[in-house]
Amino acid sequence: MGREIKLDGGEISILKKIGLSGSPLFGKLLLDRVEEMETGEFLDTLCGLIDQGHVLSNKVNVRTMGDVEKAFFRVNPAHSKDLQEAVNPSRKRERERAERLRRR
Repeated sequence: MGREIKLDGGEISILKKIGLSGSPLFGKLLLDRVEEMETGEFLDTLCGLIDQGHVLSNKVNVRTMGDVEKAFFRVNPAHSKDLQEAVNPSRKRERERAERLRRR
């Protein structure tokens, strides 16, 4: 059974832009996709996701926008199912409902 992950709006936005499939995304493309966030907020949120282990990067330190442009990012495959449920909670409810119906 997975663990419960709580995400805020900025984290959900970045995860959706990276993609939950686990395929890598070049940092420059990520910056193009995330236009509505302030630079500081974006960097704080991305660093938080990396520190929590939800997002993996080929660079150890991602502290400036230049670092982001030169790095690759992907969602940690070990967390992808839990993150999908956190991003889209209705999917989890549907799965739980289907499990209850199968037990009957």
